[in-house]
Amino acid sequence: MSEWWSSVGAFDQTYFWIAIIATGVFAIVLILTFFVDADTDTDFDADEGMGFQFITFKNLVGFFAVLGWTGLSCINAGYSNGTTIILSAIAGLIMMVVMAALFYFMTKLTDDGTLKIKNAINGMGEVYLTIPPSRSAFGKVQIRIQGTLRELDAVTDSEQEIKTGTLITVEDVVNGEILVVKSNLKT
Repeated sequence: MSEWWSSVGAFDQTYFWIAIIATGVFAIVLILTFFVDADTDTDFDADEGMGFQFITFKNLVGFFAVLGWTGLSCINAGYSNGTTIILSAIAGLIMMVVMAALFYFMTKLTDDGTLKIKNAINGMGEVYLTIPPSRSAFGKVQIRIQGTLRELDAVTDSEQEIKTGTLITVEDVVNGEILVVKSNLKT
């Protein structure tokens, strides 16, 4: 083994060490991610407000692992040192972009479950309790908001009451919680 190592040039040895060390760190991060529930990016991601974070610990580990193994593959294929550096750096950067995009889109998959009542505007529902005319009192409607059927207070600007069972459309939201609706019946 030592004979082989001494026959390998310094350029090849550098790529070898980069690949081995980065792969080892990657394996440790992978194990920690799945089994210890640790976030190795915590100390490096100072701005929680940024959505797309390109330079993180995980991305750097991925960059060096791909850079090292791509460099060794290029050396083994007989490419020149310059070509090897360029191709391995491009492969590492591609890996960083892919990982950053992956983590970015994974954060977009979260849902906090908070009802955003404004999502009811232009939605259709059904009157549950008769709605008195001209915003004189509240009635109730059943409407599907954010995929869940909700029962909410409602008023109307109409001069006529809207009876139970009538289909309605939400026109507006007042006071952050009361729907302003209109009947879908033609009068």
